[in-house]
Amino acid sequence: MSEPEGPRRLDLLLSGPEPDPAGDAGHQEHPPRMGFFTDTSVCIGCKACEVACKEWNAIPEDGLSLTGMSYDNTGGLGASTWRHVAFIEQSRPVAPETAAPPEALVAPAAPEPPAGPPSPDGRTELRWLMSSDVCKHCTHAACLDVCPTGSLFRTEFGTVVVQEDICNGCGYCVPACPYGVIEQRPEDGRAFKCTMCYDRLGDGMEPACAKACPTESIQFGPLDELRERAALRVDQLHDAGVPEAHLYGHDPEDGVGGDGAFFLLLDRPEVYGLPPDPVVTTRDLPRMWRRAGGAALGILGAAAIAFAPLGKAKR
Repeated sequence: MSEPEGPRRLDLLLSGPEPDPAGDAGHQEHPPRMGFFTDTSVCIGCKACEVACKEWNAIPEDGLSLTGMSYDNTGGLGASTWRHVAFIEQSRPVAPETAAPPEALVAPAAPEPPAGPPSPDGRTELRWLMSSDVCKHCTHAACLDVCPTGSLFRTEFGTVVVQEDICNGCGYCVPACPYGVIEQRPEDGRAFKCTMCYDRLGDGMEPACAKACPTESIQFGPLDELRERAALRVDQLHDAGVPEAHLYGHDPEDGVGGDGAFFLLLDRPEVYGLPPDPVVTTRDLPRMWRRAGGAALGILGAAAIAFAPLGKAKR
């Protein structure tokens, strides 16, 4: 198949499937693209990933403020929170109801519990959803596209990293991120986010969060292998009676060209604080540039026509 040319090629540079982001960034003979697969169905909310991330990367504390509404006291990703474990409390059965056993197998009736609701608000059923969120290391990373200093760059592993000593604090990357991940520190305005432990990858080690996860909810490895493993896990959950299990961020055809960090979710993305259909914010730049160029040419043409009679009169 022939490669697209002209405007179509420019459009594909900023959106659509991108099989080799590291190669397109200029890395020759690079290793396979690495990523995260977070299986939220086995996350226990221990926050070991948050602690390991802070310890390895020497990230300052978050202020130690308590929300008073949940165990989720970090609130969300930010300049000083590169891993965030969300706690979502839902009023629904933990497991599907089962058929009543035969009468012969029914044990003698136990004493009736005290009358009244089991909790002050009357709830009788409860489910916790827990998920460790992180930078998605998008295939088309708008934060990188808009950075004027080159502080954000694509590594040989296909990840996106911020160089804090080059960041000038302009903040262009913050609204460019479709996930709201990257943030500036108020002290100096510089932007920070997950680096997928770039220094550890260079030494052949896995990121600190994946290393610390006790349930293997956070899995690290070549992205193609993770996608295959995740698809098998979804089939396994469907066979086990969990039809709502699905993947998020794994599809190269989505609005960001697929994420380097994707998830297995048990509910809609919005429940976890994730956008349902993220789109790279620089996707429409080529079309905007073409229209702006056309408008400029039109203005120049109109000016030339308007001033042409004056030039003839002077002669």
